[in-house]
Amino acid sequence: MNTALEILQKYWKHDAFREPQQAIIHSVMDGNDTLALMPTGGGKSICFQVPALMQSGICLVISPLIALMKDQVKNLQNKGIKAIALTGGIHQDEIIDLLDNCQFGNYKFLYLSPERLQNDWILERIKNLPIKLIAVDEAHCVSQWGHDFRPAYLKIAQLKEYFPKVPFMALTASATPRVKEDIIAQLKLNKPQIFSKSFYRENLAYMVFETEDKLHLLQQILKKNPQPSIIYVTNRKSCLETVNQLETMGFTATYYHGGLTHKDKAAHMQLWMEEKVQVMVATNAFGMGIDKANVKTIIHLHLPQNLENYYQESGRAGRDGEKAFAVMLNNPSDVLHAEAQFLSILPDKAFLNLAFSKLCNYFQIAYGEGIDEQFGFNLNQFCIKYNLPMLKTYNALQFLDRQGIITLSQEFSEKINIQFIIPSKEVIRYMSLNPNDEEIILTILRTYPGIYDMQTAFNPQLIAKKSNSTDNAVLSLLQKLKEKNILEMIAKNNDAAITFNEVREDERTINRISKYLETQNKLKVEQLQAVLHYSKDTKTCKQKLLMAYFGESLNEDCGICSYCITKNKPTQHPETVTEKIIELLKIQDFNSRDIQKLTKFPKDDVIFALQKLLDDQIISIKPNNSYSLQ
Repeated sequence: MNTALEILQKYWKHDAFREPQQAIIHSVMDGNDTLALMPTGGGKSICFQVPALMQSGICLVISPLIALMKDQVKNLQNKGIKAIALTGGIHQDEIIDLLDNCQFGNYKFLYLSPERLQNDWILERIKNLPIKLIAVDEAHCVSQWGHDFRPAYLKIAQLKEYFPKVPFMALTASATPRVKEDIIAQLKLNKPQIFSKSFYRENLAYMVFETEDKLHLLQQILKKNPQPSIIYVTNRKSCLETVNQLETMGFTATYYHGGLTHKDKAAHMQLWMEEKVQVMVATNAFGMGIDKANVKTIIHLHLPQNLENYYQESGRAGRDGEKAFAVMLNNPSDVLHAEAQFLSILPDKAFLNLAFSKLCNYFQIAYGEGIDEQFGFNLNQFCIKYNLPMLKTYNALQFLDRQGIITLSQEFSEKINIQFIIPSKEVIRYMSLNPNDEEIILTILRTYPGIYDMQTAFNPQLIAKKSNSTDNAVLSLLQKLKEKNILEMIAKNNDAAITFNEVREDERTINRISKYLETQNKLKVEQLQAVLHYSKDTKTCKQKLLMAYFGESLNEDCGICSYCITKNKPTQHPETVTEKIIELLKIQDFNSRDIQKLTKFPKDDVIFALQKLLDDQIISIKPNNSYSLQ
């Protein structure tokens, strides 16, 4: 048997493990249930992949993230390691084939979503597999106090009955003390070994700046730090607007969000990875599988939804060990924005019921039917058809996704329908004259027998797989046949795909899951309050605030965050600054940037003085972000 280090060197080309990877691997190999809390970028997957390769049998990996499962399976296959994933949208016949491969094909890894465990026949097949390790990724999802709770995770504990001697490993990148205790209880971990890598990042300076002019400050930060940067925004529209503003200021930038095609995502990512552009502007869709060590600055232009996401996104800076910056830019209107973005659009039970029934009607799913059916989906078109508010509807669909009722895959796709419009004998004649196209066309005819009679939904990936071809070759042939008037093709753009995981039962379905809705809505309010506290607290080290949230305590201030720098700076006497500001405002109203220029005081001193004057109700702030005397 190869040692853990030999496997690491052979497959991952690393000379040594990071702390505490090796200790976690030893714990698993000793047969212990294990809980690993490791920040983003800490190398969690190696902790279960290496021990799986050290022994015979299969490692069962349970994860809610389809993109991450696909990414890990692809990486393992590229290393010559046999791995498969049972993601949403795979039909029963194909699942049976994949599980047969697992049972008889010497596979090492089987990835699946927790929702799959709710299918009794899949559970029966899994019980007969030679499973030697069960890894539960994103384990915070098992806790109602976790930021992405999924009831399907509660089913995982029943695997203990079928595999009493198989060690369980639970992994998460973000868990508060309450969530950590819940993970152990809900997964029924038996005297688990707990490994918790500190969330402290000594090289990462957490900065929070109050400013009315975010673009001006953004310009200063990017000029001062010309290395690779990521700017996080809350929506797709802001991605494009921010890129345009950056380019106007002379910076090179690209963008990334869930509505891009795979091709565009890869192209934009490559531009940034190869440093042909300095800045990646992105929604939280950007992050999966990023492995770029020299990111200097992460900037949040808008308040994040919770500190778990903020910590993970900020943690993509400074992985090379060099000093890096995690910057949050705030202005007075951000709190109202965040409340509108995250709280006022939370669906209640009545709205959830409405959205679900409309969704079923949209795809003409009858009561008692719909399980495993998959459809291309455009959220904007759906909301227009039923006059539904966009963001509230999106949150409702996300909740249904987390509860396992549907799978919402936020990937840009083209829904293709085709129909042959010439007689079958003419198609046969075409194949005899064009033998290179024969295999793909025959595969289409075998797969879709009614394709002469009606417009038929077409899956290019399936045809490519069955004909030992590529997606591009299939799509190119379709285009050629269309131009020759052999077939008719209609392609519609979708920004998501929806798979129904259960039969339609309307209110019965919603009644079953609504008990979780109130808890999750309450949690979202608490999480946003924690973000606001972090952003507004001017008397505590920022690193200390983050560590306290995740259950750690720092004895000393970090020395490099925005609070520590301000505290250590020699400052003007506060009375001098406030007096000068009052004198200026007697002349006319000014914004903070103009006040700083005219008074020539340090920016932090001006902001501190303005805040004190606001608190004392000596001045007020107008809608245009200028200050005036009361």
